[in-house]
Amino acid sequence: MNAFRLHRNPLGAGLAGLSLVLATAWALVPHGNRQDAAQWLADVCSTVNRPMFSSAPAPAPAPAGSGAAARPSTSAKVISCESLPNVPGKSVTTVLVDFPPLAYSPAHRHPGSVTAIILEGTIRSQLGGAPVGTYRSGETFFEPPRTLHLFAENPDPVRPAKLVAVFVADENCGPLVLPPDAD
Repeated sequence: MNAFRLHRNPLGAGLAGLSLVLATAWALVPHGNRQDAAQWLADVCSTVNRPMFSSAPAPAPAPAGSGAAARPSTSAKVISCESLPNVPGKSVTTVLVDFPPLAYSPAHRHPGSVTAIILEGTIRSQLGGAPVGTYRSGETFFEPPRTLHLFAENPDPVRPAKLVAVFVADENCGPLVLPPDAD
């Protein structure tokens, strides 16, 4: 009889393994111009004044009384970007997004399909024409290309939240976020 059991999180272990494989593969892919690749990574990974994912345009000022201006923003880290050999012209990009307590991301769009997987905490999110959804660790949500994503937030005042976003978009791996008025 074993009083101590090792509990495993198969979703977390699988995502960690997939992330490691994808990051290693990306690092081994030769780039035509290393300086261009480094600049692209610096641009994509920059999170200063950027909502949700770093390649987004700087947010417009929050409407008066919304409370969004005083809230922390999210930070994102591109884990990988790979061409899809069986889908010419498309790529898959994996991004780790951290939501500090009460973090808020304003309206935006994505150029391709996005699947978000909640790794920890709680994320509230709303797409145009849909009700607000509340997602917890182990749950997912999907965004069709160019759908208006009205907001995403961590409603918890104490605990951070984290998600992995998997984008399927054009082969050039960017930009990942578009302004809300882009069609």
